[in-house]
Amino acid sequence: MLENPTINKENVKIKRALVSVFDKTGLVELGHSLEGLGIEILSTGGSAKTLRDSGVSVTDVSDYTKFPEIMDGRVKTINPLVEGGILGLRDKHNKDAEDNNIKWIDLVVCNLYPFSETINKDDCDLAMALENVDIGGPTMIRSAAKNVGWVTVVVDPSDYPALAKDLSNDNSIRYETREMFSAKAFGHTAQYDVIIHNYMKGTPLSDEFSLTYEKHSEMRYGENPHQAAAAYKISGDSSNSVLNAKIHQGKKLSYNNIMDADAAFSCLKEFEETACVIVKHANPCGVSKGENMLEVYKQAFNADSLSAFGGVIAMNKQCDELVAKEISKVFVEIVLAPSFTKEALEIFSTKKNLRVLEVGNIKPREKLLEVRNVVGGIIVQETDTSVIQKQDLKTVTTAKPSDSEVETMLFGWKVLKHIKSNGILIVKDNTTVGVGAGQVSRVDSVDIAMKKSGKNIQGSILCSDAFFPFRDSIDKISNSGIKAVLQPGGSVRDDEVIEACNEHGIAMVFTGQRCFKH
Repeated sequence: MLENPTINKENVKIKRALVSVFDKTGLVELGHSLEGLGIEILSTGGSAKTLRDSGVSVTDVSDYTKFPEIMDGRVKTINPLVEGGILGLRDKHNKDAEDNNIKWIDLVVCNLYPFSETINKDDCDLAMALENVDIGGPTMIRSAAKNVGWVTVVVDPSDYPALAKDLSNDNSIRYETREMFSAKAFGHTAQYDVIIHNYMKGTPLSDEFSLTYEKHSEMRYGENPHQAAAAYKISGDSSNSVLNAKIHQGKKLSYNNIMDADAAFSCLKEFEETACVIVKHANPCGVSKGENMLEVYKQAFNADSLSAFGGVIAMNKQCDELVAKEISKVFVEIVLAPSFTKEALEIFSTKKNLRVLEVGNIKPREKLLEVRNVVGGIIVQETDTSVIQKQDLKTVTTAKPSDSEVETMLFGWKVLKHIKSNGILIVKDNTTVGVGAGQVSRVDSVDIAMKKSGKNIQGSILCSDAFFPFRDSIDKISNSGIKAVLQPGGSVRDDEVIEACNEHGIAMVFTGQRCFKH
């Protein structure tokens, strides 16, 4: 290791390049450009073939090293003539280079096997995954990135124009350009290693927890104009999601748009039946299920038409002309669906600012990891994918719910999982009629939900995301027309709460499980 190391910050003239890429976007154009500037090109495997087939003169790395590619290509660039040519300091290691016939490599153009794509294949097993772990590529990239004073490294084809711009100045690369590319290269290999680590580690909550994402889009701002924001996605992820949605029209999605659309999408994934979810400020304000999409949408919208104004409308069946006409009568930010008919898209096209998102087939929720920042670190949990079944319910009162009321309870619980705690939901006929969300007092959430319900509260069911600590909420609903209550149970005052229900003739059912969403 050098004592008192320094970094050369002068321009460096490119005389020799090593090109070895999996992503061959722009490779031919780059090869012709380098050759036209008189730069010698070393290359390997498919990259060499692509360049040679296009008429670019290249030297195989194996011809330079006098050592063949062996072991099915596992060993080809890990060689002192390659690594020494990249790592050597031109102002300190010239004698070592001359004594060992090492030629300086001034430019490394390299990107890696798409490990993320490999592991997302249905037939991928550990053997296939490991076979697609790149060894020589990361070694060359890291070597070049380390020697930023003398070597330029490019890992992203979108950076080829910036490389060409510098090379137009006497084949020389500025230090500022080398430094920018070097940082990007270390990020490239870091992301690659994290993906492999997360695939191999066996448990999601391992002792070493690493995350890596690639930028999806820039945003004008975050929740508020003074907050910077961008969206990032999992590398190689092609799942049906808001970030992967086909955007047919409308303005670019904002931070709040994505938050609300994802909230609606997540709630929608709870249902196999025809369903519609309307979200405003990250909370469902209207949800309904049924058989006919048009009727289901109308029910969801009318559940709280005031809150639905300017919201996100999400449906799990194709959006047709009739539904589009109905939606177009009001102002909404986003319409999300698996697909849209041609006629529906034509109707929406008259509303230029409306975002129309096609997400493809909507599948049940998967157990993913949810990550939140806290000062000094993060907290992580599994997604709540639990499903309450009829047999899980326990009636604890004298009054018993009917079969149809039990079905409505199960519907309500699916929605309640997506309402911010303290969460109170009033439902009727498989449609939400009142939502009380995000209050610091449960009785306040009850008040809000009852107010939102209006006349529809008659014959309804109240669902609570956690137990009632006191009987006051039950006393509050006693003359409202609510027929039954669904709640987890588990309070030290459960007996008092049950007694209150019995006094008022209200059925109460325990789930034995809460569904907090902070």
